[in-house]
Amino acid sequence: MGKALFITGTGTDVGKTYVTGLIVRHLRQSGRNAGYYKAALSGAEPDDQGELQPGDAVYVNQMAEIGEKIPHLVSYVYREAVSPHLAARLNHTPIDFSRVEADFRWAREKYDYLTMEGSGGIICPLRWDDQQHVILDDLVKRLDLDALIVADAGLGTINAAVLTIEHLRARAIGIPGVIFNHYHPGNIMEEDNARMIEEITGIPVLAFVQDGDKELDMDPDRLAALYR
Repeated sequence: MGKALFITGTGTDVGKTYVTGLIVRHLRQSGRNAGYYKAALSGAEPDDQGELQPGDAVYVNQMAEIGEKIPHLVSYVYREAVSPHLAARLNHTPIDFSRVEADFRWAREKYDYLTMEGSGGIICPLRWDDQQHVILDDLVKRLDLDALIVADAGLGTINAAVLTIEHLRARAIGIPGVIFNHYHPGNIMEEDNARMIEEITGIPVLAFVQDGDKELDMDPDRLAALYR
C-alpha cells in the first residue's frame, strides 16, 4: 500500500486544487507513481451529454498527467455549489463513508503517493442528517492522514492559518506544513505573514506559489517525505 497525504485549505477559493495539481505533477515529474483522490465534490458542471464533470478532479488529472478514469478520482459528485452535506441532502444521496474508505484504499493500493484533496476548509460538513454528523476532519481522522495546509498569502491569512492549525492540533491531526498561494515575491506583508505563522505555531511554510506557476518550487524528495 502506498503513502498518502491530505490537502486542506484555510477556506474556500484559496487555490487548493491549483496547488494540489502542482504537487501531484511535481511528484510525477520526479519519477514517482503519484495519484489523486477526493471524497466529495459539489458545484460540478454537466458536459454535452448531461453528465456531471468533477472540475477539480478533471483539472488535477490533466495538470498532473495522471491519466486516471474520472470515476476513480471522486466518490460523490454533486451539481449544487454548496457544502457537500447540503448538496447530498438536496439530492437525497448521503455520503457512505464505507464507500469513501474503500475508494481511498483502492487508490492507495494503485499509487505509491496518493494526494487526497478536501472540500473547502477543514470544518466542512460532509454529512449532517438524522443518522450521522460528519465533518471533514472526522474523515481525515478515520483515514489516519496528516494534513498539509494551503493558505492565501495575503491579508487575513495569519488568523485563518493559525485557527486551522490549532483546530487540527486539537483533533491530533499531523501538520507537515503550509503552502502559500497567490504569493508575490518581495511583498513585505506576505513575507511577514509567513514569518508570523511560523513563529506563532512552529509550523513551517514549505513553498510559495505565484499565480500562473506551472511548477512547484520545492525539492521533490522533501515533498515526498511529507507522505506517510
